[in-house]
Amino acid sequence: MSGERTGGGVRVAGEGARKLGEARKAGEVRAAVGAGGAGVNLPALRSHNTALVLDLLRRAGVEGISRLELAERTRLTPQAVSKITGRLRDAGLAAEAGRRASTGGKPRTVLRLVPEAGHAVGVHLDRDALRLVLVDLAGTVVGERCTELDLGAGTEAVVAAVAGEVEALVDGWARGGGGPLLGVGVALPGPLDHTRGVLHRVTGFAEWDGFPLRDALGERLGVPVAVDKDTNAAALGLAVAGERGSFAYLHLGTGLGAGLVIDGVVRRGARTAAGEFGHQVVQLDGPPCDCGDRGCVEALCLTAVSRGDLAEAARVLGIAAGNLVALLDIDVVLLGGRTVTGAPEVFLRGVEAVLDERARRAGEPPVPVRTVPGDIAEGAAQLVLAPLFGRADA
Repeated sequence: MSGERTGGGVRVAGEGARKLGEARKAGEVRAAVGAGGAGVNLPALRSHNTALVLDLLRRAGVEGISRLELAERTRLTPQAVSKITGRLRDAGLAAEAGRRASTGGKPRTVLRLVPEAGHAVGVHLDRDALRLVLVDLAGTVVGERCTELDLGAGTEAVVAAVAGEVEALVDGWARGGGGPLLGVGVALPGPLDHTRGVLHRVTGFAEWDGFPLRDALGERLGVPVAVDKDTNAAALGLAVAGERGSFAYLHLGTGLGAGLVIDGVVRRGARTAAGEFGHQVVQLDGPPCDCGDRGCVEALCLTAVSRGDLAEAARVLGIAAGNLVALLDIDVVLLGGRTVTGAPEVFLRGVEAVLDERARRAGEPPVPVRTVPGDIAEGAAQLVLAPLFGRADA
């Protein structure tokens, strides 16, 4: 069963509306995006200084920020800030948000980001389900679709299903208005090559090995597509939302993986292989894992979950988390995924107990553990949006 939620605030008019109608008839998002994208000159906005200003506008929220404050925080000259904000206003990305009293002279004009000036679709492609969100520049979800999907149905069938759901989501959104769609971010189980958008041997689904998912979807949809591991996307989303420092996001759902943020930056490794957390061997004679090894953390956790022993699954997760903490000296461990959210207190207590005991033996303060939503689809959308605000790790 498929569900849909859409929000307004986006517009397509004139020729854009006509092309959008053609897109619905053809079953493609390509024309809709072409119509809605008018007015946003992305190459002109992709500069370091512009990204700094855009990020400050985003962080300021509806209250906005003055040009003088922008100059002070970016250390740019007032003239440079005026030129940048002028371009942003011309592109429809910034607007006046009123005036603020000044310590001297006339009141300062305050600027704000226009969230509805750009949108991205985030896709969480799990082993057995598909969730898509449409988010604006502020990261607010304005549309959503969810459906069951079998990752083992074959590459052609899955790509067609994902493209169809993206088209349906964009179509529903555009009927309430319209506006620029900047691209689609897709997050799914690894391992994969984030740079080229090519999948490797997804655990349990060997047929995906070497499949160019980014190019296949991009050609079908006619928009930029970014592909990353689900855990990396979730970690990026958490970092964009304000999680600071160095942390590990551990995701337990249909599989087990980690997203690593070190000193505020998502770390993927030279081959996007960082964070294959679930396949560290902790029991040499343990149960076989789909990856080919025995005694992997993922196999032990999922086996415990399948027999209803969540406390044991949490203990195993805690042991693996302790290894990660000792290796990387991270500030906090964040837990998410459908299995964790189904019994958050069990997993929180289980992982905390292991980390606290290790810290006690070492005579150190324990590393904090928290559960978080770990919204992977929202994080996938940030693969498209975050570079606009200066995040190079997206």
